Amino acid sequence: MIEQIKEIIEKDINPQLELHAGGCELLDVDDGIVTLRLYGGCSGCPSSQITLFNGIVPILREKIPEIKDVVLG
Repeated sequence: MIEQIKEIIEKDINPQLELHAGGCELLDVDDGIVTLRLYGGCSGCPSSQITLFNGIVPILREKIPEIKDVVLG
């Protein structure tokens, strides 16, 4: 699952975040809970929670239904 998530981040998520001079990286996967870190323009952005819940989470859950939750670390 870790490699799948990294590939999705690289191919599907980060290209969109790079449009805002940011990105995300995988920190951990534990019992279906994925921990990500936002960096660049996304780090500390007031809209980061919206980006996470309306952008990143749906992409990951669509491609890997076993994901229970996605949190920022």
